Amino acid sequence: MGIEVDYIVVGAGSAGCVMARRLAERNSILLIEAGSKAWNWDFRLHMPAALSEVLATDRYNWFYHSEPEPHLNQRRMYCPRGKVLGGSSAINGMIFVRGNQFDYQRWAENAGLAGWSYLDCLPFFKKSETVAGQDLDYRGDSGPLKITRGDVSNPLYQAWLTAGVEMGQDRTDDFNGVQQEGFGLFDRTIYGGKRQSAAVAYLNGTKLSRQSQFETGVTIMTRTRVEDIIFEQDRAVGVNFTHQGEEGQARARKEVLLCGGAINSPQLLMLSGIGAADELRSKAIDCQFELPGVGQNLQDHLEVYVQYSLKKPVSLYPMSKWYRKPWVGLQWYLNQSGAAASNHFHTGAFLRSGLDHGYPDLQFHFLPIAMDYDGKNQFQGHGVQVHVGPMKPTSRGAVSLRSNNPGDPPRIQFNYHATELDRSVMFRGISKAREIMAQPAFSPFVDKEIRPGPSDLEAFVRQFAESAYHPSGTCRMGEDDMAVVDEAGQVRGVRGLRVVDASIMPEITNGNLNAVVIMMAEKISHEILNS
Repeated sequence: MGIEVDYIVVGAGSAGCVMARRLAERNSILLIEAGSKAWNWDFRLHMPAALSEVLATDRYNWFYHSEPEPHLNQRRMYCPRGKVLGGSSAINGMIFVRGNQFDYQRWAENAGLAGWSYLDCLPFFKKSETVAGQDLDYRGDSGPLKITRGDVSNPLYQAWLTAGVEMGQDRTDDFNGVQQEGFGLFDRTIYGGKRQSAAVAYLNGTKLSRQSQFETGVTIMTRTRVEDIIFEQDRAVGVNFTHQGEEGQARARKEVLLCGGAINSPQLLMLSGIGAADELRSKAIDCQFELPGVGQNLQDHLEVYVQYSLKKPVSLYPMSKWYRKPWVGLQWYLNQSGAAASNHFHTGAFLRSGLDHGYPDLQFHFLPIAMDYDGKNQFQGHGVQVHVGPMKPTSRGAVSLRSNNPGDPPRIQFNYHATELDRSVMFRGISKAREIMAQPAFSPFVDKEIRPGPSDLEAFVRQFAESAYHPSGTCRMGEDDMAVVDEAGQVRGVRGLRVVDASIMPEITNGNLNAVVIMMAEKISHEILNS
């Protein structure tokens, strides 16, 4: 296969879908995805409540696991990454959070990224979304991604919101508006009872073909693995790939854009000879461009579930019973309504630990059922859980190569819970969750605490903490020697090559990352088109 286009986009996830859609306004785009299309036929990618189904298998998920984590009882931590059009936005929990305004101030001041202040980012947050009934100074009303909120008529959601007031915290009207801090309702990438993945929002109407002559627009190749990047002197000019056992090559007249995410983008850079020279040589890879920061600075949000049993039958537990699932599924199939039309993360909070930087460093999700993300370890009875997540981890890990074979999964070491500060913030978060659930609003409902219960908190976190699935930072923006890209995503020392995804974040933001990645792609694609 010989293909030539203006831009090659590697990875059809949250960033890749945006980059392809926006750049195609004036250019020919080849969007390459290693996963499948699965566009219309698999309901699990569209039914919000089926998120545990896609997380539990490797059909649309790379199903990565970390190396044994030294501070979490040597457990190998699950790291799902999307392997389908839409990438991780097709398998995530659908919570849409921009981060805190001060996150971007820290990027601008601490990482020397003057063009990434909150006011620089705000127009691109607005450009990406359509949200009804919110302050249009902060929110968008004509973007591709349709954002909604869930029904909070269940008394448990109301108890959560009331408990915040009872403990003296603010109630915020919009986590993505003027004030993030406080208790409120989450925005969700759900519209009309269906998941709004980046593929649904940004790729509708694109042509899906494998022709060799391209004009303006997007052409998508799925089930295609990029093996490495092709260079001519100091310029990236294309990629080598394998499609259904057949080797091929695509050439880019303008640029190659890596949008594979915080795990796969550094992997591809290293396979292509970009990284720490000694590390590459140890894998029999010739170093083309030495950038020791590739794969370093790995960050993620760690979280624990604080769970309670209930006195009253008001949770979602009956909906999870095997004999109720056919009716729940039929209701969604017929009119996209009922329990299957939601992710059920309708309410939450952003609060301060007291060890913060002057703004919230704890995120709480409230779920009216007690179970893990992937449906395992479900409490057999009516229960609720509070997800406790420190937002500003100081522990750092790395992504590295297992071998020089592109088919081998990379080596992932998060190094979670490694610092005393991270441990202290986590313990304070658990205490705040307990304080919330002890408020009078919950007294008619809460029976007793299931987890952690009387166990030692350090032992509890080591055994039961889970990833929030927000890996980031492994190709970070910056100006120092460990930075991989500049503030426009351009790989340092290489022409015609950019990285645009969560890997370029210098520091992880407050909350779920999907909204932030989409904004970053909107911003960088705009700059490319107007340069």
